Amino acid sequence: MRWIYKILSIVLLVYAVVAGLTIKIPFDLPVIHESIRNLFYHVSMWFTMIIIFLISFVYSLRYLKGFNLEYDRIAVTAAQVGLVFGMLGIFTGMLWANETWGAPWVRDPKLNGAAMSLLVYFAYLILRSSITDEEKRARISAVYNIFAFILMIIFLGILPRLWGDSLHPGQGGGPMTVAKLDSTLRIIFYPSIIGWILLAVWILELKIRVKRLNERLNSDEI
Repeated sequence: MRWIYKILSIVLLVYAVVAGLTIKIPFDLPVIHESIRNLFYHVSMWFTMIIIFLISFVYSLRYLKGFNLEYDRIAVTAAQVGLVFGMLGIFTGMLWANETWGAPWVRDPKLNGAAMSLLVYFAYLILRSSITDEEKRARISAVYNIFAFILMIIFLGILPRLWGDSLHPGQGGGPMTVAKLDSTLRIIFYPSIIGWILLAVWILELKIRVKRLNERLNSDEI
């Protein structure tokens, strides 16, 4: 039955791409205009990244509870997949920023928080690569990964609110919030989020299976 969510992912993403590019925008927001279509891709990428990092966080907790290396494998693989979607979120965000703000990167608390969050997770992978002992690496990186997720929540959710003004829509007097989305956009936005998340889970599953196969091959050679 695992193939059901994979087919659903493809259907939802095809729908989100086609409908997102062809639908008539029901209103004209100042500054944003037609670039509002990037909502279906940029914002969905960030939702996906957060969900995948949450999976990584949960499996790090599970590893520390039972010290099962399989959980460590899932945690690091989820972090890798989350970083991919985070980078896609940064890239699509830079395209959107260049269109609406006139520059791909500006001094904005959410942008800076996103960059810092990704750097924290890149540091997680670097930390893992610097430790050769498998069990020691798993223990140390699991603790780090838990704090990394907490820091991401702070950088993306708490500090921007404390900072106040932001160029992001819906922040600091911006022209739009998700809560105010027109129903025409909602019927694309929500399926888009689900589609990207399912795709990320699919990629995560494939990467885990590949790692398991590689470990079996290496053990057979030994």
